[in-house]
Amino acid sequence: MGGSGLQTGELAPLPPAARLTAAFFAWLARRSPATRARLGAWLGRWGWRVVGRRRRIALRNLELCFPEATPAERQTLGQVHFRALAQSIVDRSILWYGSADQVRELVSLEGFEHIAAARERGPVVLLAPHFIGLDAGATRLSLESTAASMYQVQSNPGFDALFRRGRTRFNDIRLVSRRDGIRGLMRHLKAGLPVYYLPDMDFGRRGSIFVPFYGIPAATLTAPAQMARNWSAQILPVLTFWSPETGRYHVRVEPPLAHFPGPESLAEATARLNRHIETWIAEAPAQYHWVHKRFKTRPYGTPDLYDPDTPLEFAPPNRKS
Repeated sequence: MGGSGLQTGELAPLPPAARLTAAFFAWLARRSPATRARLGAWLGRWGWRVVGRRRRIALRNLELCFPEATPAERQTLGQVHFRALAQSIVDRSILWYGSADQVRELVSLEGFEHIAAARERGPVVLLAPHFIGLDAGATRLSLESTAASMYQVQSNPGFDALFRRGRTRFNDIRLVSRRDGIRGLMRHLKAGLPVYYLPDMDFGRRGSIFVPFYGIPAATLTAPAQMARNWSAQILPVLTFWSPETGRYHVRVEPPLAHFPGPESLAEATARLNRHIETWIAEAPAQYHWVHKRFKTRPYGTPDLYDPDTPLEFAPPNRKS
């Protein structure tokens, strides 16, 4: 498959464990929003108590990125994050098994006209930072347009098939294995498909440079700046936030980033994207994907920031005061 994309029609039947999960999600899609909200709240509380490794990662990330907050404030922020993350998992039942009308009811969309206008001008990259509403945003957009997206192949083949079916059920969505790098995406970009791109996970040194994220050197992909410079791609931020009050998600597509990358170097442009992401996180701090080891890859000679024995003062050689 590789760069040609991973498509729903190529999927084998699901194995038993994945079939059971699919049946549960399909059942959950027929339940009321109140039932899904109660399940999300329970799952968030349970996850905070039981999934200790991810809780520790989240708290360390919050300590690194918000050193001015008190431990109690970071604890509360972490618990709220687990609540929101759990709800996003529960709501995949609608994204993967609900009707198109159910998806539209769950996820509102603002700014799609920016995508339509940008496609008239040239290649389009939809820059989607890792907020908990990421899948909700992608599914809602897939109701309006074809697209291509980089895809992290799951280690379990059955659940990999389940994920791919869920993410390609509306429209012609082209999933490109991350193992193939950016080349597979480029073919779709040149063909005129919008590319849904996730810029802010730590995938190691390949294709990354160290630029500040909350003042800490973070391995960050240069692909958005490269696509903008080398193929004149327009970079449109796509931000999806969940409302705890209504239980609904809202996708906001913003106009293309102005003068990006302009005369900046790849490092300067990539650092600018990280500053944008920090600004967007400030809108809903608990909804960023804090359970990911964003600072896992370190510059040579620097300590592991997720080692509990690493003092905080070793973390930020260029932290802003």
